[in-house]
Amino acid sequence: MRPDTPAVATHLLENPERWITPVGKLLRKFSLDELPQLYSVLKGDMCLVGPRPALFNQNDLIALRTRKGVHRLKPGITGWAQVNGRDELPIPVKVRFDEEYLRKRSLRFDLKILLLTVIGCLKGKGVAH
Repeated sequence: MRPDTPAVATHLLENPERWITPVGKLLRKFSLDELPQLYSVLKGDMCLVGPRPALFNQNDLIALRTRKGVHRLKPGITGWAQVNGRDELPIPVKVRFDEEYLRKRSLRFDLKILLLTVIGCLKGKGVAH
């Protein structure tokens, strides 16, 4: 993103393509912009799999996750919502997938999500901006 990009969620930007640099577009397409979050996993602040962290100003997402109990989960680099639509999903649908993950959590389910994430990243699937 350009340094003068407004501090809002990308989906709230008018014409988000305007704010993304060519290098940023490539990093985003293949989800390479997520690699620094591995440090947060090593520190124990995040998991590999879980609901994606909300931005500070995504009050609608935070409120809905709190109502559904999803807020109790540690955030993840990838999650069930990401492999089922990522940026293309409206917030209520993302939270339904997060809630489903809360109910189905298991090592097998996490491995499935990780595999689907790798496949999706290689294809550049689901990245809206």
